Amino acid sequence: MNSKDFISISDLTAGDIKRLISSALDMKAMGWSTMLNEKVLALLFEKPSLRHRTSFEVAMRQLGGQCIYLSPAEVGLGKRESVADVARVLSGYTDCIAIRTFSQETLETFAGYSRVPVINALSDLEHPCQALADLMTIYEKKGELEGLTLAFIGDGNNVANSLLLGSALSGINFRFASPAGYEIKENMLNTAREYAGESGAEIMCTDDPREAVTQADIVYTDVWISMGQEAEAEKRRKAFAGYQVNNELMSLAREDAIFMHDLPAHRGEEVTDDVIDGAASVVFEQSENKMHLLKALLLDILGGLEISLPGNL
Repeated sequence: MNSKDFISISDLTAGDIKRLISSALDMKAMGWSTMLNEKVLALLFEKPSLRHRTSFEVAMRQLGGQCIYLSPAEVGLGKRESVADVARVLSGYTDCIAIRTFSQETLETFAGYSRVPVINALSDLEHPCQALADLMTIYEKKGELEGLTLAFIGDGNNVANSLLLGSALSGINFRFASPAGYEIKENMLNTAREYAGESGAEIMCTDDPREAVTQADIVYTDVWISMGQEAEAEKRRKAFAGYQVNNELMSLAREDAIFMHDLPAHRGEEVTDDVIDGAASVVFEQSENKMHLLKALLLDILGGLEISLPGNL
């Protein structure tokens, strides 16, 4: 990585992504180790998470390190104490800090004052750790990244942003289908197009989910209503009513297509039970892979072992 902070997928090169996936696959096979013995990771979460908290804590534990969870009530980030002061305090106690926050601005301010590496565990703009775990899962299932086609059906949210950038860097064709008003922002698309110009990936945006899914290798969706958007729930349900991933939509994808979702899923809204529980679904392997990917990321950031790339990645 060019910087030890991991704020955006854009902090990585295509080579970095390949190296981290390679390392994560090795970590998955290796199991427990002591490579981060005497290292401490702080988890500073403004938003709750089943998967991200557990995967970070277990990843650090399996590497021999320690993890401290700090809840919103304990810290009051930007309320009880300024973001800058919290960053400077935690820098004196820990070796790395992962932040899950509502605002990208909070994350960037924190990283600016921190003396130790900062990881984006989710912001309103990006979800880069999730995207890396997704790319790892795609490679594990498909044996390649370049030339595949991924169809993302739903909201142009933080998950879509990071997956778009990661796909463009990795040579994955990215198709995005959403209703009007919920598209990926133009500045994000412009960055992705620059990456795609180098990798050869193709980017398509449409309001037709059938067009996006036709002959796709991967079909991906996310919730229509994220945390903090509850007041818009009914409006969003109406807007996304034609964007549910069901068996009819999946039948348009390639015969060996996989279905992905970053979870939690609102079953019966963005996805039906028969898809998320069906043979094409890899969502629970995708969830587990987050822990293995985080082990690779933490090793890279905190100076673990250098793991060689396999010849076919």
